[in-house]
Amino acid sequence: MSAPTSSTSTRADVCAAAIADAFRDDGEIFASPMGLLPTLGVRLAKLTSNPDLVISDGESVWLAGVPPIHAKTEVVEGWIPFPRVFDIVAYGKRHVMMGATQVDRHGNQNISAIGDWAKPKRQLLGSRGAPGNTVNNRTSYWVPKHSPRVFVERVDIVSGVGPKLAKEAGAAAVRYHDIHRVVSNLAVFDVTGAGDTMRLLSVHPGVSVEEVVEATGFALDVSADVPTTREPTAEEQVLITEVLDPKGLRFKEVPNP
Repeated sequence: MSAPTSSTSTRADVCAAAIADAFRDDGEIFASPMGLLPTLGVRLAKLTSNPDLVISDGESVWLAGVPPIHAKTEVVEGWIPFPRVFDIVAYGKRHVMMGATQVDRHGNQNISAIGDWAKPKRQLLGSRGAPGNTVNNRTSYWVPKHSPRVFVERVDIVSGVGPKLAKEAGAAAVRYHDIHRVVSNLAVFDVTGAGDTMRLLSVHPGVSVEEVVEATGFALDVSADVPTTREPTAEEQVLITEVLDPKGLRFKEVPNP
């Protein structure tokens, strides 16, 4: 019997629970969330479904506890200098959740630039760790504003590598390759559709399949019966609102619809 859900859950709360579920079955692995909602979701998972997760402050230390997001004080368990992060990246015992300025139907991600490579219209972060992350680690993506400008037929520049391109690159690129989940403010996806394409797993409460299809710039793999993303349990709701994000910072990223 599942735990009861909270009737007061907001869209941001549902997204946090969906992110937590993405890390549910990882076991003892380095959880590396990039951004506010991924951090909230990972810490929620550690307090509930996966206490074996290893979390850091995102910079140089392992955390012994699970502090609120943007806490000023944290209990430190160990030190992880930056070069050691690359050792973990190369080994594969890590699950990173990154952002995506663009993500396409084959699960390729772009955080580098918009437009032609030779003369882009807009410079972004650069590829940073995206190529190494996707080839060496389980990788998921978080998109706070789902739109056809983000979910595109083909990314302008491949930063994070999807499964189709990884397979084309050869055995070394697929050994640890695993695009696990894409969570947006509307729905949850994976990349196990026909031909390694984006598949709709669930739509958030109050969102229809038609809305997600309309907000996506490519043809999704959609089953006949798409479930609704679960709401947080009563326990999870208390943890979100009273322990992990009492200041409501999550609403800056995912306002109530």
